[in-house]
Amino acid sequence: MEAIIWENDRLRLLDQTKLPGSIEYIECDNYRVVAEAIKRLSVRGAPAIGAAAAYGLVVGAKQIAANDRATFLAKVSAIAEELGATRPTAVNLRWALERMMMRLTTAPEQEVNKLLDIMLEEAHAIYNEDVQSNRRMGEYGQELIPVGARILTHCNAGALATAGYGTALGVIRAAQEKGKNVSVYADETRPLLQGARLTTWEMVQEGIPVTLITDNMAAYLMAKKKVDCVIVGADRITANGDVANKIGTYGLAVLAKHHNIPFYVAAPLSTIDMNLASGDEIPIEERDAKEVTHHGGQLMAPEGVQVWNPAFDVTPNSLVTAIITEMGVVYPSYAENLAKICGKKKE
Repeated sequence: MEAIIWENDRLRLLDQTKLPGSIEYIECDNYRVVAEAIKRLSVRGAPAIGAAAAYGLVVGAKQIAANDRATFLAKVSAIAEELGATRPTAVNLRWALERMMMRLTTAPEQEVNKLLDIMLEEAHAIYNEDVQSNRRMGEYGQELIPVGARILTHCNAGALATAGYGTALGVIRAAQEKGKNVSVYADETRPLLQGARLTTWEMVQEGIPVTLITDNMAAYLMAKKKVDCVIVGADRITANGDVANKIGTYGLAVLAKHHNIPFYVAAPLSTIDMNLASGDEIPIEERDAKEVTHHGGQLMAPEGVQVWNPAFDVTPNSLVTAIITEMGVVYPSYAENLAKICGKKKE
């Protein structure tokens, strides 16, 4: 199932808020439709929103009424700022838009039509590179997975959260393709149930054995020695290896450390933000209280109760066993080894 489709010169985004009940696509005829889809989590997952925003920038650029390069570039830049403001934590969003703008502003072409062609080529490149990097990540990561491993994952870091194949779930897929007969425990992931709605759906589609648990069952599951490793994705990784991911990830890392269970993070290099020294500098998005107080439109808490709803938490690097990237597996010391591997990517 493709989360992002560009065909017939149009962008379509799978509305993941409707899964698993129905499969519906959003027709994005305006960049603000893309921005709203990102904001309301119709498209979600750091790599996926980066690719969606790149295509959204193309959608917006096609609507610009400008014949001269300077005016066109100024208006595209304004659209990029609007798209970039939709979600502050996932670094891939800003990375993809900056890459699009860099390609556009450094192009020598003056004609707007040619600039539009360049933008679409770059958006396609971002999309295709993500699929390829996920598959390479899976190959590296599956080497860490024992035969018959019982893997706990949190939120959704699969094909739905990327351009395709997945990060954490990509590692699981690759292990299964190698005949390792793995099985998955999926945290439901409150408050929006991405694990229950999306991860279990992907695993069922793939025929990979999956068991759904509520978030507060993970500790007992580990205590009963039913988990061999934890694999999660990431929305931003800082230069020292601190990891921002869906709220609840930090708790799993603490539990894994206590129970001597490997805790792996799978993420492309585009998720690594070498401009931030540590997780203390990561902006953490806080979302609408109704995500916590309501479910399916039904009020589940007292009217007017105060709510704190951070979308992400930060896992300190000391709790991370290894970071799986498309360039290989990175181990501590992360400050040193992330700098090395990111430097190789630039070369």
